[in-house]
Amino acid sequence: MIYRSRLVGWGGYLPARIVTNAELAQRVDTTDEWIVQRTGIRQRHIAGEGELTSDLALGAARKAMAVAGKVAADIDIVIVATTTPDETFPATATKVQAALGMTRGAAFDVQAVCAGFIYALAVADNFIKAGQARNVLVIGAETFSRILDWEDRSTCVLFGDGAGAVLLTAEEAEGKPGDRGLLSTHLHSDGREHDALYVDGGPSSTGTVGHVRMVGQHVYKHAVTKLGAVIEEALEANGLTASDIDWLVPHQANKRIIDSMRQRFGLDEDKVVLCIDRHANTSAASVPLALAEAMDDGRIKPGDLVVLEAIGGGLAWGAGLLRI
Repeated sequence: MIYRSRLVGWGGYLPARIVTNAELAQRVDTTDEWIVQRTGIRQRHIAGEGELTSDLALGAARKAMAVAGKVAADIDIVIVATTTPDETFPATATKVQAALGMTRGAAFDVQAVCAGFIYALAVADNFIKAGQARNVLVIGAETFSRILDWEDRSTCVLFGDGAGAVLLTAEEAEGKPGDRGLLSTHLHSDGREHDALYVDGGPSSTGTVGHVRMVGQHVYKHAVTKLGAVIEEALEANGLTASDIDWLVPHQANKRIIDSMRQRFGLDEDKVVLCIDRHANTSAASVPLALAEAMDDGRIKPGDLVVLEAIGGGLAWGAGLLRI
């Protein structure tokens, strides 16, 4: 017998304020038609004044804990994947830990930009497999609007704010592809691609927060090839094929990239969880937000095989296979 990381809780949280493409078109030289045609985005949620990444993370965490029927005393580790922490230090996760009323365990952040949630899942899974934790709260949370250049129409239309969380618990399993839980995670990065997607600031370089800079076509090309390859890697590692996939829960960055993945693996449109039209790209929050939405409305059911994938700055990318 081995331990699997079983999904027992999930939750999403979005700021109240919605900004439509039409509203953005009043600020920068763009149109709703242009944005929808190239990205699939129609609107995004933007954090309000004084609303922090930790606030969004906490909202999602509480929902995940409620679904799981867990309280603060049950949680061993809190991991927050974020590129937009409340402060340079301490970790945003420690603020969530305190707000939840946790007085034990550990809390820390993971930074892999849009791939951050997949990275955080991998870290949580390894703690559980090693027997060092039983219940791990994994959160992706971003206030990406705070690092956007609102005069750069090539980037400011793409992103939004939000948070998603899952609660993983250790459960004995047989070590077979039919097990329920996280079957495997697969992580990659290539630092040579730094200039494709980065923020032009930081504590050590400029002493400022900086803004997002992106070479869109370059990122698109890498996303299509690298995401396809890492999904194949995950399937092969578990002796599975594309025909075994019940759901694709992709990073919500660009509908054309998502469509490319769907077509590559022969999936029908109704087997892909799509919320980019309403959420835009919420970076590390996008995958858990989409997963929570599909779990809440009952689309994803017990026993389903779910593929999670994301790519972001670094470049960093990864995938995971999760049987519900």
